[in-house]
Amino acid sequence: MSRMNLSMPIGAERQQAKGIVFDVQAYSVHDGPGCRTLFFLSGCPLKCTWCANPEGWKVRQRLMYAEQKCKYEAFNCERCIERCPRNAIHINNQNKVVINRDICSGCNTYECAEACRDEAIRVSGKEFTLDDFIHIVSRDRQFWSGNGGVTFTGGEPMVQKDFLLAALKYCKEAYIHTAIETCGCVPSETFRTIIPYIDFMFMDLKNMDNEKHIEETGMSNKQVLDNITIAAGPEFKGRLIIRKPVIPGFNHNMKDMIKTADFMASLNLKEINLLPFHRMGDSKWTQLGVVYPFTELESMDPTELIPYISVFEERGIHCYIGSNTPF
Repeated sequence: MSRMNLSMPIGAERQQAKGIVFDVQAYSVHDGPGCRTLFFLSGCPLKCTWCANPEGWKVRQRLMYAEQKCKYEAFNCERCIERCPRNAIHINNQNKVVINRDICSGCNTYECAEACRDEAIRVSGKEFTLDDFIHIVSRDRQFWSGNGGVTFTGGEPMVQKDFLLAALKYCKEAYIHTAIETCGCVPSETFRTIIPYIDFMFMDLKNMDNEKHIEETGMSNKQVLDNITIAAGPEFKGRLIIRKPVIPGFNHNMKDMIKTADFMASLNLKEINLLPFHRMGDSKWTQLGVVYPFTELESMDPTELIPYISVFEERGIHCYIGSNTPF
C-alpha cells in the first residue's frame, strides 16, 4: 500500500478525536483481507428490522439486561435496584426484574451496571480517544497477516465522521490497510471525505425498491444509490464489494435481484456478497427491552441463495454466498 500525503492529527486535534465504540473484535478473517481488528462505531441512520447490532443504533452508551444471568430469583439479589438513582428498576408481579427504559434513558452514570456482579446488567459502548484506538492497533498489529489491518463497522461508522477520519489518517501514516463496512446512507459530502482513506469497502445495497427500503429500514435508498455511484467512479481507488443481506419478505425474490444486478452492471461493478438471513441479533433486541420482529423465523439455509448466482454471473458479476469472499 502506497504512502499518501495525509497528515496524522496531532496535539489538540488528536486530543479532541473521540468516539463511541460498542465493540472491538480481533482475529477477524471475514471482514476484509487477511486477519483484522474490527472496531464497531455507534450510530446508524437506518433501523433495519433484522439488525444484528441494535445496540449500535445510537451514538451513546446503551443499557442491556440479560435476564438469564440475573440472580434475583435464585438469591434475591437487589443490588441494581438499590443503586439505581432514578428508581427505574423494580420487581414486577411475575417476580421478574423490570427496567423502565423511559426513565433510565437519560442516565449517564449506570450505577446499576456497576453494582451487578453477574453482568446481567451491562453497558454497551465506551468512549474512545484516538490514543485508545492506537493502543489496540499497536497491540494487535503483530497478529495480522501481511495483508491484514483494521476494519471499521457498526452501526454506520461514517456517522462519527470526525473520529473515523482521525483514526483513518493515523492508519495511513502507519501503513495500515483500512477497510469499512457501510450502509452508504450518509451525506455524499461525508462519503467523499472518508473514501480517500479507505483501501477496501463492503457497501450494502438492501433493496432497489425505494418504498420497500423505507418500510424496513426507515430511510430512502436514494442516498445509498448515489454513494454507490460515487464509489464506482474514479474518486474511490480501493476495492468495492456490494453486500446484500437477503431477508424473507423483503428482498428474497428474483425481481429485486435482477434490479440489483442491472444497477451494478450499469456501473461496471463486479462483486457482490449475498448474506443469508440469520437471527444473531435476537438476544440483543431482548436485552435492550425491544421485541425482535423475526423471533419466529428460522435462519436461512445458504443453499436457498444459489438460484440467484446466475442472475449476477450473466452480467459479468461475481456472486459470493455468505462469508465466502475471495480476498
